[in-house]
Amino acid sequence: MKNMKRWFAVRAVLLMLSPTLAWAAEYGQISAARSTVTFVSRQMGVPVPGAFKRLAARLSFDPARPQAARAAVDMDLASIEVGSREAYDEVVGKNWFNVRQFPQAHFEVAAVRALGGNRYAARGTMTIKGRSREVVAPFTFTVSGRDGVFAGGFVLKRLEFGIGEGPWGDPGTVADEVEVKFHLVASEVVPTGPARTR
Repeated sequence: MKNMKRWFAVRAVLLMLSPTLAWAAEYGQISAARSTVTFVSRQMGVPVPGAFKRLAARLSFDPARPQAARAAVDMDLASIEVGSREAYDEVVGKNWFNVRQFPQAHFEVAAVRALGGNRYAARGTMTIKGRSREVVAPFTFTVSGRDGVFAGGFVLKRLEFGIGEGPWGDPGTVADEVEVKFHLVASEVVPTGPARTR
């Protein structure tokens, strides 16, 4: 009798969990048109916002198995927006991003750790101007229809990548730390087998 009660209790728990498990899905292709990467630097203590308008990404993320996630993001550094043509000409030049020699920034995710709820942390390698450093990027993941939305950010130390050399190398003029934020929209991977019902 006790074993029977235990079996019913386990079955009840599984039934309660089954709707949640049914929602588990893998998210792949990122929509570059609906995704953004923005940043804020500080010049003489004044915040200076900017953004990168073109990016490409590869992604494999299942919220039920975050430890298996993989991702890579390439940003077109020439697509930077900083508010004026004069500022643009400066930041794409040799002292800053040197886009002729280094046209892209690359972030390769090596591991994703669940932090509870819809919070995660991605650990990976950022490469800019041929220099690579480890970056940890906390983010949240939410589902919107058939889309998965990744929103988070991290602090990048520009001098470690040689961003802003020469007269711009003084962190008293331009702060070393740059706040980077991302909002990536990815579509759900459609199974190739029988249609899945929710």
